Amino acid sequence: MAAPVKSTYRQEQAAQTRDRIARAAREVFAAQGYGSASIESIAAAAGVAVRTVYSAYGTKREILSRICEIWLEEAGARERAEAVLADPDVSARVWGTAAWLTNLYATGLDVATVFEGASDESPETRTLLRAKLAGRDQVLDAMVASLEPALSRPVDQVQAVLRALAAPGVYRALVVDSGWTTEAFTDWVAAALTRR
Repeated sequence: MAAPVKSTYRQEQAAQTRDRIARAAREVFAAQGYGSASIESIAAAAGVAVRTVYSAYGTKREILSRICEIWLEEAGARERAEAVLADPDVSARVWGTAAWLTNLYATGLDVATVFEGASDESPETRTLLRAKLAGRDQVLDAMVASLEPALSRPVDQVQAVLRALAAPGVYRALVVDSGWTTEAFTDWVAAALTRR
């Protein structure tokens, strides 16, 4: 049995550079919009050569995909969803589902906003965004399905309600624009899931 291969210093350095580029691109996309941002402006913000950005990613779309991965890691999206689904208390799962959504946008509303703006781009970018959205909806749907004992409406209706509430504009309007706390938003979403 072969020993596991350790990453080399060069590989670690390359991964750090990729993440630095993605983090800089997140700021550039948020400030300039996805369509207006150039690889040159991303390179300047990251403090790397333009060719380094092309070598690391190739396209803005690939950078956007990595930004999404980093966002979900920062939000602990996978771990939080697993914890919600594993909780034996259905009331706790209701609140946990709402809290999962709140945490997602509290951690990365800027990324969700970039995604909204990027939806007008190339067919390949639209395909990427649809796939990311489908992944989010799959998680939301699984969490709602686990709530069935607490629901007063059919699961598919509650899933549709939660997907509508998951539109970034809803969080932005209530929390950012109207000054709701994240706790108030979570409570409101949780109540919407079980409302008759």
